[in-house]
Amino acid sequence: MSADASIPANTTAPRPPDTRALLLFALVACLFIGTGFAQSWNTALTIFNMGLVSAIMALGVNMQWGYAGLFNVGVMGFVALGGLAAVLVSMPPVGGAWAAGGVRVLLGLVLGAATIVAAILAWSRLPPGRMRGIAMIVILVSGFFLYRAVFDAGVAAVEAVDPAATGYLGGLGLPVILAWPVGGLLAAGAAWIIGKTALGLRSDYLAIATLGIAEIIIAVLKNEDWLARGVKNVTGIPRPVPYEVDLQRSEGFVAFAERIGADPVTFSSIMVKLSYAGLFIIVLIGLIWLAEKALNSPWGRMMRAIRDNETAAEAMGKDVKARHLQVFILGSAVCGLAGAMMTTLDSQLVPGTYQPLRFTFLVWVMVIVGGSGNNWGAVLGGFLIWWLWIMVEPLGLGLMRGITAGMPEGSWLRDHLIDSAAYMRLFTMGLILLLVLRFSPRGLIPER
Repeated sequence: MSADASIPANTTAPRPPDTRALLLFALVACLFIGTGFAQSWNTALTIFNMGLVSAIMALGVNMQWGYAGLFNVGVMGFVALGGLAAVLVSMPPVGGAWAAGGVRVLLGLVLGAATIVAAILAWSRLPPGRMRGIAMIVILVSGFFLYRAVFDAGVAAVEAVDPAATGYLGGLGLPVILAWPVGGLLAAGAAWIIGKTALGLRSDYLAIATLGIAEIIIAVLKNEDWLARGVKNVTGIPRPVPYEVDLQRSEGFVAFAERIGADPVTFSSIMVKLSYAGLFIIVLIGLIWLAEKALNSPWGRMMRAIRDNETAAEAMGKDVKARHLQVFILGSAVCGLAGAMMTTLDSQLVPGTYQPLRFTFLVWVMVIVGGSGNNWGAVLGGFLIWWLWIMVEPLGLGLMRGITAGMPEGSWLRDHLIDSAAYMRLFTMGLILLLVLRFSPRGLIPER
């Protein structure tokens, strides 16, 4: 009998540490530390905090694409819904707006929802034929005009209340940290509605549908002032960490800063950013732990089997569409959570900043470069790509100035090269994506 015969067949040796992954994370850490020494720790921490948020977004997209092969290019919409949650939960209610038309706005929304429900019930319960079509038209048309009559009057009254400062209903006035799970729930609800119709489409049509729905969400945020002030933006969103001014007024904090030889003003800004980083790290660690548990569970193996061969999975009795809907909702909820965290970090909601380049394309680059199907790869890609996105432009400008140092002032070539530094971001993202796809097509940390 051989020595291996006594080992049970289902015993697996523990996986050795992934040296490549550790080295890559160490390299990214050196980039952030180097930024702190070369520029300032305020700058390094600012980039690091947004890197944490970006890593969470990439984790959500990786759940959809890496686990199930769902091509969602509407990430921007789910992130924006998370940002909206921060306003609806944490901002104080505007009493004048509620008194002027708040009840009518809510009643109008209820009437609109009731119209849709009535139309669905009529379609499902009436026998097929001309009468069913006529009933549907009557319900939808009459419900639409009733909804608009009530809703429009309420919106006009709300938006007329001090439009320069408010002009919207406000929120619930609750602690802003509660907005983070609410952002995930809002995004999950939208994903359920989208998934019930769009997940039956082919992958390319799914991409078009999710992109279009994301644009609709952004259009609503920009144009419905009663909801979140539209393009007027909501500023002053409460923070879960102390304000710099409050720290600077604290005698104990000032004494501690002077004791360690730090400027109280600069040190207060660093402490606030460290506080944000601590909260974000807790969320990221929790999400990675849950994602790894799910990926290595029977559910995770089933999702990868569906991803690799839907026909075979259906033949084995798996409900592919239901599982796709499930993972689509989970990934969208994580993106919504990240959106609420980002709005909390910025202390403002600016709908005009939600662009596909930043909140869809860049997140996809993070997932592809890091390694789709690998949670740690998505996190690595989030940190690395975000650092490059921020730092490449100033580094490129310095490079161009060095190259053109010997050229005469006013030279067309010198001016052209210096002006081209603004495009270094896009050039670098394309170059990195090309190199990774050529030399490591499964990403920097491939799926096991």
